[in-house]
Amino acid sequence: MAKKNQQEFVQHITPRSEDFSQWYTDVVRLADLMDYTPVRGCMAIKPYGYRIWELIQQQMDAEFKRTGHQNVSMPMLIPESLLLKEADHVEGFAPEVAWVTQGGTEPLTERLAIRPTSETIFCTMYAKWVQSWRDLPLKYNQWCSVMRWEKTTRPFLRTAEFLWQEGHTVHATAEEAQEETMQMLGVYRDFCEKNLAIPVYCGQKSEKEKFAGARATYSIEAMMQDGKALQSGTSHFLGQNFAKSFGVTFLNKDNKPEYVWATSWGVSTRLIGALIMTHSDDNGLVLPPHIAPIQVVIIPINRGKEQLDAITAKMQPVIDQLRQMGISVKYDDADNKRPGFKFADYELRGVPVRLVMGGRDLENNTVELMRRDTLEKEEVSFDGIADRVKRLLEEIQENIYRKAVAFRDAHIYECDNYDEFKERIKDGGFFLCHWDGTPETEAKIKEDTQATIRCVPYMFEQTPGVDMVSGKPATQRVIIAKAY
Repeated sequence: MAKKNQQEFVQHITPRSEDFSQWYTDVVRLADLMDYTPVRGCMAIKPYGYRIWELIQQQMDAEFKRTGHQNVSMPMLIPESLLLKEADHVEGFAPEVAWVTQGGTEPLTERLAIRPTSETIFCTMYAKWVQSWRDLPLKYNQWCSVMRWEKTTRPFLRTAEFLWQEGHTVHATAEEAQEETMQMLGVYRDFCEKNLAIPVYCGQKSEKEKFAGARATYSIEAMMQDGKALQSGTSHFLGQNFAKSFGVTFLNKDNKPEYVWATSWGVSTRLIGALIMTHSDDNGLVLPPHIAPIQVVIIPINRGKEQLDAITAKMQPVIDQLRQMGISVKYDDADNKRPGFKFADYELRGVPVRLVMGGRDLENNTVELMRRDTLEKEEVSFDGIADRVKRLLEEIQENIYRKAVAFRDAHIYECDNYDEFKERIKDGGFFLCHWDGTPETEAKIKEDTQATIRCVPYMFEQTPGVDMVSGKPATQRVIIAKAY
Protein backbone atom coordinates (compact mmCIF):
# COMPACT_ATOMS: atom_id res chain seq x y z
CA MET A 1 0.00 0.00 0.00
CA ALA A 2 2.82 2.41 0.87
CA LYS A 3 4.44 1.86 -2.53
CA LYS A 4 1.11 2.46 -4.29
CA ASN A 5 0.53 5.70 -2.38
CA GLN A 6 4.03 6.84 -3.17
CA GLN A 7 3.56 6.23 -6.87
CA GLU A 8 0.28 8.10 -6.84
CA PHE A 9 1.87 11.03 -5.07
CA VAL A 10 4.73 11.56 -7.52
CA GLN A 11 3.00 10.67 -10.75
CA HIS A 12 2.39 14.31 -11.64
CA ILE A 13 6.12 15.08 -11.92
CA THR A 14 6.92 15.13 -15.61
CA PRO A 15 10.04 13.02 -16.32
CA ARG A 16 13.17 15.01 -17.13
CA SER A 17 13.68 13.00 -20.30
CA GLU A 18 10.21 13.95 -21.53
CA ASP A 19 10.17 17.70 -20.86
CA PHE A 20 12.93 19.19 -18.73
CA SER A 21 11.30 22.59 -18.46
CA GLN A 22 8.00 21.14 -17.26
CA TRP A 23 9.86 18.80 -14.89
CA TYR A 24 11.50 21.82 -13.29
CA THR A 25 8.19 23.61 -12.87
CA ASP A 26 6.57 20.49 -11.42
CA VAL A 27 9.32 20.01 -8.84
CA VAL A 28 9.21 23.67 -7.78
CA ARG A 29 5.44 23.53 -7.42
CA LEU A 30 5.03 20.10 -5.79
CA ALA A 31 7.93 20.61 -3.38
CA ASP A 32 6.04 23.70 -2.18
CA LEU A 33 8.94 26.09 -2.70
CA MET A 34 6.94 29.03 -4.08
CA ASP A 35 3.65 30.20 -5.49
CA TYR A 36 2.63 32.64 -8.18
CA THR A 37 1.27 36.08 -7.23
CA PRO A 38 -1.01 38.61 -8.95
CA VAL A 39 2.05 40.64 -10.03
CA ARG A 40 3.63 39.29 -13.22
CA GLY A 41 7.06 37.83 -12.61
CA CYS A 42 6.88 38.18 -8.83
CA MET A 43 6.70 35.02 -6.75
CA ALA A 44 5.85 34.28 -3.15
CA ILE A 45 8.60 32.14 -1.67
CA LYS A 46 7.02 29.67 0.74
CA PRO A 47 8.60 28.54 4.05
CA TYR A 48 10.50 25.53 2.71
CA GLY A 49 11.93 27.48 -0.21
CA TYR A 50 12.76 30.44 1.99
CA ARG A 51 14.52 28.20 4.50
CA ILE A 52 16.85 27.07 1.73
CA TRP A 53 17.57 30.74 0.97
CA GLU A 54 18.09 31.44 4.70
CA LEU A 55 20.70 28.68 4.87
CA ILE A 56 22.43 30.05 1.78
CA GLN A 57 22.33 33.50 3.31
CA GLN A 58 23.64 32.42 6.72
CA GLN A 59 26.50 30.34 5.37
CA MET A 60 27.55 32.87 2.76
CA ASP A 61 27.24 35.82 5.13
CA ALA A 62 29.63 34.13 7.53
CA GLU A 63 32.15 33.92 4.69
CA PHE A 64 31.63 37.60 3.82
CA LYS A 65 32.35 38.57 7.40
CA ARG A 66 35.42 36.31 7.43
CA THR A 67 36.76 38.22 4.42
CA GLY A 68 36.26 41.57 6.11
CA HIS A 69 32.89 42.76 4.78
CA GLN A 70 30.14 44.52 6.73
CA ASN A 71 26.42 44.48 6.03
CA VAL A 72 24.55 47.71 5.33
CA SER A 73 21.15 48.69 3.99
CA MET A 74 20.57 51.12 1.13
CA PRO A 75 17.29 52.58 -0.13
CA MET A 76 15.38 50.68 -2.80
CA LEU A 77 14.43 53.89 -4.65
CA ILE A 78 17.06 55.59 -6.78
CA PRO A 79 16.56 59.05 -8.37
CA GLU A 80 16.69 58.99 -12.15
CA SER A 81 19.46 61.59 -12.12
CA LEU A 82 21.75 59.13 -10.35
CA LEU A 83 21.17 56.40 -12.90
CA LEU A 84 21.92 58.84 -15.72
CA LYS A 85 25.35 59.70 -14.32
CA GLU A 86 27.02 56.53 -15.67
CA ALA A 87 26.15 56.31 -19.36
CA ASP A 88 27.03 52.65 -20.01
CA HIS A 89 25.26 51.58 -16.84
CA VAL A 90 21.98 53.33 -17.57
CA GLU A 91 22.03 52.16 -21.19
CA GLY A 92 22.52 48.56 -20.09
CA PHE A 93 19.71 48.59 -17.53
CA ALA A 94 17.20 51.00 -19.12
CA PRO A 95 14.98 48.28 -20.65
CA GLU A 96 14.60 46.53 -17.28
CA VAL A 97 13.99 49.46 -14.94
CA ALA A 98 10.65 49.84 -13.13
CA TRP A 99 9.77 53.45 -12.22
CA VAL A 100 7.84 55.15 -9.44
CA THR A 101 6.23 58.32 -10.79
CA GLN A 102 3.76 59.26 -8.07
CA GLY A 103 3.92 59.55 -4.28
CA GLY A 104 0.50 59.37 -2.66
CA THR A 105 -1.68 61.62 -4.78
CA GLU A 106 1.14 63.85 -6.00
CA PRO A 107 3.20 63.28 -9.17
CA LEU A 108 6.93 63.21 -8.46
CA THR A 109 9.15 65.93 -9.83
CA GLU A 110 11.76 63.26 -10.59
CA ARG A 111 11.17 59.62 -11.42
CA LEU A 112 12.48 57.09 -8.91
CA ALA A 113 13.84 53.76 -10.10
CA ILE A 114 13.14 50.62 -8.10
CA ARG A 115 16.71 49.42 -7.80
CA PRO A 116 17.81 46.99 -10.49
CA THR A 117 21.22 47.06 -8.74
CA SER A 118 22.80 49.54 -6.36
CA GLU A 119 26.12 50.77 -7.75
CA THR A 120 24.75 54.28 -8.19
CA ILE A 121 23.42 54.72 -4.66
CA PHE A 122 26.50 53.12 -3.10
CA CYS A 123 28.78 55.44 -5.04
CA THR A 124 26.67 58.43 -4.03
CA MET A 125 27.16 57.52 -0.38
CA TYR A 126 30.83 56.63 -0.82
CA ALA A 127 31.39 60.17 -2.15
CA LYS A 128 30.19 61.43 1.25
CA TRP A 129 31.98 58.83 3.37
CA VAL A 130 35.43 58.67 1.76
CA GLN A 131 37.82 61.54 2.44
CA SER A 132 41.32 60.14 2.71
CA TRP A 133 43.31 56.99 2.10
CA ARG A 134 42.79 56.23 5.79
CA ASP A 135 39.08 55.61 5.06
CA LEU A 136 39.86 52.86 2.55
CA PRO A 137 38.97 50.21 1.79
CA LEU A 138 35.23 50.23 2.40
CA LYS A 139 33.89 46.71 1.96
CA TYR A 140 30.11 46.60 2.25
CA ASN A 141 27.40 44.10 1.41
CA GLN A 142 23.62 44.16 1.54
CA TRP A 143 20.94 41.48 1.45
CA CYS A 144 17.87 42.81 -0.28
CA SER A 145 15.49 42.46 -3.21
CA VAL A 146 15.85 44.09 -6.60
CA MET A 147 13.52 44.49 -9.56
CA ARG A 148 14.22 44.01 -13.24
CA TRP A 149 11.27 44.07 -15.60
CA GLU A 150 12.01 40.77 -17.32
CA LYS A 151 10.03 39.88 -20.45
CA THR A 152 10.13 36.13 -19.78
CA THR A 153 10.07 34.77 -16.24
CA ARG A 154 10.56 31.40 -14.57
CA PRO A 155 10.52 30.69 -10.81
CA PHE A 156 13.89 31.34 -9.15
CA LEU A 157 15.75 31.46 -12.47
CA ARG A 158 14.43 34.74 -13.85
CA THR A 159 11.86 36.83 -12.00
CA ALA A 160 10.94 40.50 -12.02
CA GLU A 161 11.70 40.76 -8.31
CA PHE A 162 14.28 38.55 -6.68
CA LEU A 163 16.31 38.26 -3.51
CA TRP A 164 20.05 38.59 -3.65
CA GLN A 165 23.15 39.95 -2.02
CA GLU A 166 25.25 42.66 -3.59
CA GLY A 167 28.73 43.52 -2.41
CA HIS A 168 30.19 46.94 -3.14
CA THR A 169 33.75 47.90 -2.27
CA VAL A 170 36.10 50.81 -2.93
CA HIS A 171 39.88 50.73 -2.76
CA ALA A 172 42.92 52.96 -3.04
CA THR A 173 44.56 51.05 -5.91
CA ALA A 174 43.59 49.09 -8.99
CA GLU A 175 45.56 46.11 -7.69
CA GLU A 176 43.55 46.00 -4.46
CA ALA A 177 40.25 46.21 -6.34
CA GLN A 178 41.26 43.51 -8.79
CA GLU A 179 42.35 41.28 -5.91
CA GLU A 180 38.96 41.85 -4.25
CA THR A 181 37.14 40.99 -7.48
CA MET A 182 38.94 37.68 -7.82
CA GLN A 183 38.73 36.87 -4.12
CA MET A 184 34.94 37.14 -4.17
CA LEU A 185 34.72 35.08 -7.34
CA GLY A 186 36.65 32.43 -5.42
CA VAL A 187 34.26 32.74 -2.45
CA TYR A 188 31.35 32.05 -4.79
CA ARG A 189 33.13 29.10 -6.40
CA ASP A 190 34.00 27.51 -3.06
CA PHE A 191 30.52 28.05 -1.68
CA CYS A 192 28.83 26.47 -4.68
CA GLU A 193 31.11 23.48 -4.71
CA LYS A 194 31.45 22.84 -0.97
CA ASN A 195 27.97 23.82 0.27
CA LEU A 196 25.68 23.42 -2.74
CA ALA A 197 27.66 20.54 -4.31
CA ILE A 198 27.51 22.36 -7.67
CA PRO A 199 30.74 22.24 -9.71
CA VAL A 200 31.43 25.47 -11.57
CA TYR A 201 33.84 26.94 -14.06
CA CYS A 202 35.29 30.38 -13.40
CA GLY A 203 36.24 32.79 -16.12
CA GLN A 204 36.01 36.25 -17.63
CA LYS A 205 32.98 37.39 -19.59
CA SER A 206 33.29 38.80 -23.08
CA GLU A 207 32.93 42.53 -23.64
CA LYS A 208 29.39 42.00 -24.87
CA GLU A 209 28.39 39.94 -21.83
CA LYS A 210 30.09 42.02 -19.13
CA PHE A 211 28.16 44.06 -16.57
CA ALA A 212 27.03 47.48 -17.80
CA GLY A 213 29.57 50.03 -16.56
CA ALA A 214 32.27 47.54 -15.52
CA ARG A 215 35.81 47.28 -16.86
CA ALA A 216 35.67 43.49 -16.54
CA THR A 217 33.16 40.90 -15.36
CA TYR A 218 33.95 37.41 -14.06
CA SER A 219 31.43 34.63 -13.52
CA ILE A 220 30.93 31.13 -12.25
CA GLU A 221 29.11 28.90 -14.74
CA ALA A 222 27.32 25.70 -13.76
CA MET A 223 25.93 22.97 -16.01
CA MET A 224 22.35 21.87 -15.50
CA GLN A 225 21.12 18.35 -16.23
CA ASP A 226 19.81 19.40 -19.64
CA GLY A 227 23.30 20.56 -20.61
CA LYS A 228 22.49 24.25 -20.40
CA ALA A 229 24.60 26.75 -18.49
CA LEU A 230 23.41 28.75 -15.53
CA GLN A 231 25.40 31.83 -14.57
CA SER A 232 25.42 31.37 -10.81
CA GLY A 233 27.39 34.37 -9.61
CA THR A 234 29.28 37.38 -10.95
CA SER A 235 32.09 39.59 -9.73
CA HIS A 236 32.84 42.90 -11.43
CA PHE A 237 35.97 45.02 -11.57
CA LEU A 238 34.43 48.46 -11.99
CA GLY A 239 37.71 50.34 -12.30
CA GLN A 240 37.18 54.08 -11.82
CA ASN A 241 34.16 54.40 -14.11
CA PHE A 242 31.63 54.95 -11.35
CA ALA A 243 34.07 56.88 -9.18
CA LYS A 244 34.56 59.47 -11.93
CA SER A 245 30.83 59.73 -12.61
CA PHE A 246 29.98 60.20 -8.93
CA GLY A 247 33.05 62.10 -7.74
CA VAL A 248 34.30 59.45 -5.32
CA THR A 249 37.79 60.71 -4.52
CA PHE A 250 40.26 60.47 -1.68
CA LEU A 251 43.43 62.23 -0.65
CA ASN A 252 46.35 59.84 -1.07
CA LYS A 253 49.39 59.63 1.19
CA ASP A 254 50.91 62.57 -0.70
CA ASN A 255 47.76 64.59 0.03
CA LYS A 256 46.76 64.56 -3.64
CA PRO A 257 43.22 63.69 -4.81
CA GLU A 258 42.63 60.39 -6.59
CA TYR A 259 39.58 58.48 -7.72
CA VAL A 260 38.82 55.25 -5.87
CA TRP A 261 38.81 51.85 -7.55
CA ALA A 262 35.60 49.91 -7.14
CA THR A 263 34.10 46.41 -7.31
CA SER A 264 30.67 44.86 -7.09
CA TRP A 265 29.59 41.23 -6.89
CA GLY A 266 26.41 39.24 -6.30
CA VAL A 267 24.44 36.01 -6.20
CA SER A 268 20.69 35.58 -5.99
CA THR A 269 17.82 33.17 -5.39
CA ARG A 270 18.72 31.76 -8.80
CA LEU A 271 21.02 29.51 -6.74
CA ILE A 272 17.88 27.65 -5.64
CA GLY A 273 17.09 27.02 -9.30
CA ALA A 274 20.65 25.81 -9.76
CA LEU A 275 20.25 23.37 -6.86
CA ILE A 276 17.10 21.93 -8.39
CA MET A 277 18.38 21.56 -11.94
CA THR A 278 21.80 20.20 -10.97
CA HIS A 279 20.80 17.49 -8.50
CA SER A 280 17.11 16.64 -8.49
CA ASP A 281 15.43 13.64 -10.10
CA ASP A 282 12.01 12.43 -11.21
CA ASN A 283 10.98 11.85 -7.57
CA GLY A 284 11.57 15.50 -6.69
CA LEU A 285 14.28 17.47 -4.94
CA VAL A 286 17.69 16.05 -4.12
CA LEU A 287 19.29 18.45 -1.64
CA PRO A 288 22.91 18.39 -0.46
CA PRO A 289 22.87 17.95 3.33
CA HIS A 290 24.78 21.21 3.88
CA ILE A 291 21.84 23.20 2.53
CA ALA A 292 18.84 20.97 3.36
CA PRO A 293 16.22 22.54 5.67
CA ILE A 294 15.59 19.10 7.16
CA GLN A 295 18.64 16.84 7.11
CA VAL A 296 17.05 13.84 8.84
CA VAL A 297 13.41 12.84 9.09
CA ILE A 298 12.35 10.13 11.54
CA ILE A 299 9.03 8.40 10.93
CA PRO A 300 7.52 5.98 13.48
CA ILE A 301 5.19 3.27 12.21
CA ASN A 302 3.04 2.18 15.10
CA ARG A 303 -0.07 0.37 16.10
CA GLY A 304 -1.65 2.35 18.88
CA LYS A 305 -0.45 4.97 21.30
CA GLU A 306 1.47 2.58 23.53
CA GLN A 307 3.72 1.46 20.70
CA LEU A 308 4.18 5.06 19.52
CA ASP A 309 5.22 6.09 23.02
CA ALA A 310 7.76 3.26 23.11
CA ILE A 311 9.24 4.25 19.72
CA THR A 312 9.33 7.91 20.75
CA ALA A 313 11.14 7.07 23.98
CA LYS A 314 13.64 5.01 22.00
CA MET A 315 14.22 7.72 19.43
CA GLN A 316 14.30 10.82 21.64
CA PRO A 317 17.94 10.41 22.81
CA VAL A 318 18.99 10.02 19.16
CA ILE A 319 17.07 13.14 18.19
CA ASP A 320 18.74 15.06 21.00
CA GLN A 321 22.17 13.76 20.03
CA LEU A 322 21.74 14.66 16.37
CA ARG A 323 20.61 18.17 17.25
CA GLN A 324 23.60 18.57 19.54
CA MET A 325 25.73 17.69 16.50
CA GLY A 326 24.12 20.61 14.63
CA ILE A 327 21.96 18.34 12.47
CA SER A 328 18.38 19.40 11.75
CA VAL A 329 15.88 16.65 12.58
CA LYS A 330 12.14 16.30 12.14
CA TYR A 331 10.27 13.64 14.09
CA ASP A 332 7.03 13.11 12.20
CA ASP A 333 4.59 11.26 14.41
CA ALA A 334 1.52 13.02 12.99
CA ASP A 335 -1.40 10.66 12.50
CA ASN A 336 -3.13 12.64 9.74
CA LYS A 337 -1.08 11.12 6.90
CA ARG A 338 -0.22 7.55 6.02
CA PRO A 339 3.43 6.41 6.15
CA GLY A 340 3.51 5.93 2.35
CA PHE A 341 2.43 9.52 1.81
CA LYS A 342 5.07 10.74 4.26
CA PHE A 343 7.80 8.74 2.52
CA ALA A 344 6.93 10.22 -0.86
CA ASP A 345 6.53 13.73 0.56
CA TYR A 346 9.97 13.76 2.17
CA GLU A 347 11.53 12.27 -0.95
CA LEU A 348 9.88 15.04 -2.94
CA ARG A 349 11.33 17.63 -0.54
CA GLY A 350 14.81 16.14 -0.85
CA VAL A 351 15.41 15.25 2.79
CA PRO A 352 18.84 13.54 2.69
CA VAL A 353 18.27 10.80 5.31
CA ARG A 354 15.13 9.01 6.43
CA LEU A 355 14.91 6.77 9.50
CA VAL A 356 11.89 4.55 10.01
CA MET A 357 11.14 2.50 13.13
CA GLY A 358 8.23 0.11 13.49
CA GLY A 359 7.21 -2.46 16.07
CA ARG A 360 9.52 -5.16 14.72
CA ASP A 361 12.45 -2.71 14.66
CA LEU A 362 11.69 -1.86 18.27
CA GLU A 363 11.90 -5.51 19.21
CA ASN A 364 15.04 -6.18 17.16
CA ASN A 365 16.89 -2.97 18.09
CA THR A 366 17.08 -1.98 14.42
CA VAL A 367 16.01 0.95 12.26
CA GLU A 368 15.41 1.32 8.53
CA LEU A 369 17.75 3.88 6.98
CA MET A 370 17.25 5.43 3.53
CA ARG A 371 19.48 7.90 1.74
CA ARG A 372 17.79 10.28 -0.72
CA ASP A 373 20.63 10.59 -3.19
CA THR A 374 20.58 6.91 -4.18
CA LEU A 375 17.17 5.87 -2.76
CA GLU A 376 18.96 2.90 -1.13
CA LYS A 377 17.37 1.41 1.98
CA GLU A 378 18.89 -0.88 4.56
CA GLU A 379 18.08 -2.25 7.97
CA VAL A 380 20.81 -1.29 10.42
CA SER A 381 21.52 -1.61 14.11
CA PHE A 382 20.04 1.08 16.29
CA ASP A 383 23.25 1.21 18.32
CA GLY A 384 25.44 4.14 17.27
CA ILE A 385 22.85 5.36 14.76
CA ALA A 386 23.51 9.06 15.43
CA ASP A 387 27.21 8.78 14.57
CA ARG A 388 26.32 6.66 11.54
CA VAL A 389 23.89 9.31 10.30
CA LYS A 390 26.44 12.07 10.77
CA ARG A 391 28.99 10.18 8.64
CA LEU A 392 26.33 9.34 6.08
CA LEU A 393 25.35 12.98 5.62
CA GLU A 394 28.90 13.88 4.66
CA GLU A 395 29.07 10.86 2.37
CA ILE A 396 25.86 11.99 0.67
CA GLN A 397 27.23 15.52 0.29
CA GLU A 398 30.34 14.19 -1.42
CA ASN A 399 28.42 11.72 -3.57
CA ILE A 400 26.05 14.38 -4.86
CA TYR A 401 29.03 16.57 -5.79
CA ARG A 402 30.92 13.73 -7.49
CA LYS A 403 27.82 12.83 -9.48
CA ALA A 404 27.43 16.42 -10.68
CA VAL A 405 31.13 16.62 -11.62
CA ALA A 406 30.91 13.36 -13.55
CA PHE A 407 27.88 14.59 -15.48
CA ARG A 408 29.51 17.91 -16.31
CA ASP A 409 32.80 16.36 -17.37
CA ALA A 410 30.97 13.89 -19.63
CA HIS A 411 29.30 16.78 -21.44
CA ILE A 412 32.30 19.02 -22.18
CA TYR A 413 33.55 18.87 -25.73
CA GLU A 414 36.35 20.44 -27.70
CA CYS A 415 35.07 21.50 -31.07
CA ASP A 416 36.82 23.11 -34.05
CA ASN A 417 34.21 22.54 -36.78
CA TYR A 418 31.31 24.99 -36.97
CA ASP A 419 28.89 22.70 -38.79
CA GLU A 420 29.54 20.00 -36.21
CA PHE A 421 29.08 22.53 -33.42
CA LYS A 422 25.74 23.77 -34.76
CA GLU A 423 24.42 20.23 -34.86
CA ARG A 424 25.74 19.06 -31.47
CA ILE A 425 24.79 22.20 -29.50
CA LYS A 426 21.14 21.25 -29.99
CA ASP A 427 21.63 18.49 -27.41
CA GLY A 428 23.28 20.78 -24.86
CA GLY A 429 26.70 20.65 -23.26
CA PHE A 430 29.68 22.97 -22.84
CA PHE A 431 31.81 23.44 -25.95
CA LEU A 432 35.43 24.54 -25.74
CA CYS A 433 36.02 26.45 -28.94
CA HIS A 434 38.70 28.80 -30.21
CA TRP A 435 37.44 32.37 -30.51
CA ASP A 436 38.98 35.22 -32.47
CA GLY A 437 37.82 37.75 -29.89
CA THR A 438 35.53 39.71 -32.22
CA PRO A 439 31.95 40.72 -31.41
CA GLU A 440 30.97 39.79 -34.97
CA THR A 441 31.82 36.14 -34.42
CA GLU A 442 30.13 36.16 -31.02
CA ALA A 443 26.95 37.63 -32.54
CA LYS A 444 26.88 35.09 -35.39
CA ILE A 445 27.12 32.15 -32.99
CA LYS A 446 24.17 33.49 -31.01
CA GLU A 447 22.15 34.23 -34.14
CA ASP A 448 22.75 30.77 -35.60
CA THR A 449 22.37 28.66 -32.47
CA GLN A 450 21.05 30.79 -29.55
CA ALA A 451 24.22 29.75 -27.71
CA THR A 452 26.46 32.35 -26.08
CA ILE A 453 30.04 32.66 -24.95
CA ARG A 454 29.77 31.95 -21.25
CA CYS A 455 33.32 32.88 -20.26
CA VAL A 456 37.01 32.52 -20.99
CA PRO A 457 37.65 29.71 -18.49
CA TYR A 458 40.61 29.54 -16.14
CA MET A 459 40.54 25.78 -15.64
CA PHE A 460 41.77 24.86 -19.10
CA GLU A 461 45.15 25.39 -20.68
CA GLN A 462 44.81 28.08 -23.31
CA THR A 463 46.42 27.25 -26.64
CA PRO A 464 46.39 29.15 -29.94
CA GLY A 465 44.22 27.89 -32.75
CA VAL A 466 41.76 28.90 -35.45
CA ASP A 467 38.28 30.30 -34.90
CA MET A 468 35.77 27.76 -36.23
CA VAL A 469 33.43 30.53 -37.48
CA SER A 470 35.70 33.14 -39.04
CA GLY A 471 38.79 31.09 -39.80
CA LYS A 472 40.88 33.81 -38.13
CA PRO A 473 43.71 33.10 -35.65
CA ALA A 474 42.59 32.70 -32.06
CA THR A 475 44.62 32.82 -28.86
CA GLN A 476 42.12 31.21 -26.50
CA ARG A 477 39.28 28.77 -26.10
CA VAL A 478 35.99 29.88 -24.61
CA ILE A 479 33.04 27.97 -23.19
CA ILE A 480 30.03 28.23 -25.47
CA ALA A 481 26.65 26.90 -24.35
CA LYS A 482 22.96 27.55 -24.35
CA ALA A 483 22.00 29.19 -21.10
CA TYR A 484 19.18 30.13 -18.79
